[in-house]
Amino acid sequence: MERWNRDRGIRMKKRIITGVLGASLFLIALLLGRWIYIGLVFLLATVAFLEYSYMHRINWKFSVLISLLLLWTILLSGLASHQIIPPYALFQEPNNLLSWMIFLFFLIVLSSNRFDLHQMAYLFVGALYIGYGFSFMLQTIWKQNGLILTLFILLVTWANDTCAYFFGKYYGKHKPWPKISPNKTWEGSIAGMGAGVLLGLILATIFPELGSMVAVIMLALLITIVGQLGDLIESSWKRTIGVKDSGTILPGHGGILDRFDSLLLTFIVLHLMDLV
Repeated sequence: MERWNRDRGIRMKKRIITGVLGASLFLIALLLGRWIYIGLVFLLATVAFLEYSYMHRINWKFSVLISLLLLWTILLSGLASHQIIPPYALFQEPNNLLSWMIFLFFLIVLSSNRFDLHQMAYLFVGALYIGYGFSFMLQTIWKQNGLILTLFILLVTWANDTCAYFFGKYYGKHKPWPKISPNKTWEGSIAGMGAGVLLGLILATIFPELGSMVAVIMLALLITIVGQLGDLIESSWKRTIGVKDSGTILPGHGGILDRFDSLLLTFIVLHLMDLV
């Protein structure tokens, strides 16, 4: 028992240190300038997609490269929509999606079914989800008050994730989806939502550009709810495939995809609601 407690303490220490360092580096990149931030987001999206591909053990690695090109095209399409780069035909929807979809269909034939429809569907959906999640993260920074809004979304999400994890770990008893995420609890979920809303109110007093207190509360509440759903979505992927974490690059956390699962769905939903 003593050894188990010691190992548990070491894992917790690694998680805290990695979380603080990772968040700090991300915020520094965000504050250093848009192009540095763009470079970081491209790198994170690339690693997240490679983790996603590796989880399924795709047989034909060339198909992963082609799907990665689709993801990069989605990211570049987002920049082209804000005229950051030239709006070439390949960077316009739905051309960007249809072109790579057809190419992936050709690969099924060229590979003699070493790469099949199921693998194609897995990679295509992953490229869309991860690509658009990070793309809208990129696009937000170029909008009016984009830096403040991006900081708000990041900090509220991290407050939600952190408080939900620790409160659920030590005080959580009721598990809403044990077959998908056995460590998630209602107590942790509610605590995370409360922490996110509270931090949102604090940020609203610092940055009045965010809007009225009512609007900020509603936005923070939406971010926390969607963020937790994003976490459950990735948990369901991992349960289906039979893996614990998407990767091992972040000690105590797993992979890049494990840390950005909440933000990916959040930015997509906020875009659909015309909030970013």
